[in-house]
Amino acid sequence: MIGRFVLCLGFAVAVAAAPALSGPVPVAATPIPHFALEGSETQFGRLTYLGGLKLASPNAAFQSLSAIRFRPDGQHFIAVADNGTWITGAITRSADGRLSGIRDVTISPMKNRKGVHAGKSAMDSESLAIDGDQLLVGFEGEHRIDRYPLKGFETATAKPGPNFLVPRKELRRNGSFEALAADGKGRVITVTEQSVDADGHLFAAIIEGPDKGIFKVVKTNGFDVTDAVFLPGGDVLLLERRFSLLAGIDMRIRRIDGAAIRPGALVDGPVIMQASGRETHIDNMEGMDLIRRPDGSLSLILVSDDNASPFQSTLMLEFALER
Repeated sequence: MIGRFVLCLGFAVAVAAAPALSGPVPVAATPIPHFALEGSETQFGRLTYLGGLKLASPNAAFQSLSAIRFRPDGQHFIAVADNGTWITGAITRSADGRLSGIRDVTISPMKNRKGVHAGKSAMDSESLAIDGDQLLVGFEGEHRIDRYPLKGFETATAKPGPNFLVPRKELRRNGSFEALAADGKGRVITVTEQSVDADGHLFAAIIEGPDKGIFKVVKTNGFDVTDAVFLPGGDVLLLERRFSLLAGIDMRIRRIDGAAIRPGALVDGPVIMQASGRETHIDNMEGMDLIRRPDGSLSLILVSDDNASPFQSTLMLEFALER
């Protein structure tokens, strides 16, 4: 997440909130037909904008989405919020295939290894991966990766997850396990948000697979990693965000060669898309997943963390990858 400071120049950051009670939640969706604030272009870097939604609910429990993962049907999703809640539901589409809303939304408090919700500071869930029949969740503040069963995770007590390998002394309080990604073949990586070495490179690690070990990610131009996803061929997309009081919010997506990710490596890759809040409909973009659309094509769905602020929004944006 972005640091916990008060509203500045129209952009607010993480406000502590009590965990939600379990139950269904109504969510209204307002279409975002064009990604640009002005103009109707659809091509942005190597991505094509397919449509988006601004999501809102009268229930204050619907807030602060930090990560999202879709089930194989490309409709039903599991998300985590940085107040330590599970948010589940399904996307809906219009006749032309564009995102039209989300349905069957349910929110429930996450349980730690003691079987309780221990408050936001101890349950600051920032990343999520589906690892076979398990869910992995990365937490910052109390740095850890926990494991939950995919079936029944809403009420399950957390179990210890994989060894995150990065030395605990290197983890920044509000900048650790912001990204978790699983390739579906037994390989899982984590990338930290702001935990850098003496050269300014981000700590990352292969935490599951035959080649476990620490690697580093080049950090450039003030961008922080907020999520990651594997592409079918093994490459990794990194979602990144940058914020300043003068320039506002920016986001970008960088592509990392999967073959380069190995213990001891320093990895970097080309930016395939970059966007500014001054020109496009973005907010604090923190979650990203790759899905298969009804027509069989692949697309990225991105979500924003509104930090429980009335000055920010929960957005869901969809982009097609360049073939």
